[in-house]
Amino acid sequence: MFIRHNDLVISKDDPFASCQLGRKKYADILTQIVDEPGNGFVLAINNEWGTGKTTFVKMWQQQLQNNGFTTLYFNAWENDFERNPLAAIMSELKVLRAKKNEEIYRSLLEKGAKLTKHILPAAAKALVKQYVNIDEIVDAVVSSTEAAAEILENEIDEYAARKKSLLDFRADLEKFLETTKGEKPVIFIIDELDRCRPNYAVEVLEHMKHFFAVNGIIFVLSIDKVQLGHAIRGVYGSEQLNADEYLRRFIDLEYSIPEPDTKQFVHYLFQYFAFDQFFKSNQRLRYSEASDEREAFLTFAVTLFEKGKPTLRQQEKMFAHARISLKSFSYGNYLFPSVFLFLIFLRILNNDLYQKVNKKEIKLQDLSDRFSQIFGIGDISEYKVRGFLYVQAQLLNMYNNYIFGHYAKHLVIRNNDGEVEALTVRSELDKSENNILFTEMIFALDSDSDKKSTSLEHLLLKIELLNPVIT
Repeated sequence: MFIRHNDLVISKDDPFASCQLGRKKYADILTQIVDEPGNGFVLAINNEWGTGKTTFVKMWQQQLQNNGFTTLYFNAWENDFERNPLAAIMSELKVLRAKKNEEIYRSLLEKGAKLTKHILPAAAKALVKQYVNIDEIVDAVVSSTEAAAEILENEIDEYAARKKSLLDFRADLEKFLETTKGEKPVIFIIDELDRCRPNYAVEVLEHMKHFFAVNGIIFVLSIDKVQLGHAIRGVYGSEQLNADEYLRRFIDLEYSIPEPDTKQFVHYLFQYFAFDQFFKSNQRLRYSEASDEREAFLTFAVTLFEKGKPTLRQQEKMFAHARISLKSFSYGNYLFPSVFLFLIFLRILNNDLYQKVNKKEIKLQDLSDRFSQIFGIGDISEYKVRGFLYVQAQLLNMYNNYIFGHYAKHLVIRNNDGEVEALTVRSELDKSENNILFTEMIFALDSDSDKKSTSLEHLLLKIELLNPVIT
């Protein structure tokens, strides 16, 4: 049994063999796009954090290599300790160096050095030596026309030299690429840019655009535009900055990988984390109440992920935590699979709400409303509504027992004739008159006195890993 989901092994012969998300078809499309002859350009693969972009681009990189492309992979986040992005990017190009292009590569390095070298004008150096106080320096420069003219002349000369160096650098870069790429462009993948220090992320973009925008190289940015936009606004100190417009300066084509089939991924995670070691164990199956738990767990997981929209990484974390929590259940314990999974969902995605539940700091009706908000999105069939309402009734009943113990107030208040007089909590999911459907679900709990009297603490202790592990 795994505690965490490990990186997938990427087969050299069949890079997408281990992909459980059916993404090879998108890689095929992108390969066709970059295989077109012509100028270099920048392609952005834009998806949220935790949606598997890094795994995808690494699989695609191997596929590109299998199709005769020269590829480079640069993890910007792992390199943002480097102050000079040009040096970091150039270090990736170094792997393309060979005897046939050694001279061009050295020339390229020299041009790059000139671009990054900061030369303080001679006149400014003289002024720094002459004056100590900064205000005095400013006053002296303002009052000295001759010094100001000399500084300006040096700046003009330096600008002209840098401009020439930039043109020379690009020319040498094209020559260098020509000796390595063959008939196909070099594909330079930049990953994790949105996780870098904001200043570094912007500098990488600027260097890519100004220094490396040449024929023969295609940059692929694997990014989350929303997060990268936050970084850009932070660098420029303005929340009003249009980050999308800013990024259009650098990105020529944007592509988003479609979301995978939720059911397919849920079943993959279920298998990967070996849940059947628990659900299908002989000890568990001795109890008739456990016969439908496996299917209930899978079905609710699919629905929960479709409604709650966790990222793939968050889904992995939920399944990993659920699996280790199951180690605290004896084979005769009730599981309440849907409530169990819902609590883990809250713990991962909305820990503030989870802690309020755990510390008994949320009112019963407020918890009911928050549950309804999650599952009340979009059109829902009456059949699915009934399923949600039963889970909601279980959750609220267990929380009610958690707060009040054996003296818990009944969720349904009856009169002396046994007729329903009122509900102590209502469900916004139930659109029927007087919450009739929800009332039926509460009544359904009465059929099993043991389950009806179970406290939410039974699950919380195991989710918090406070109960001993059972071997």
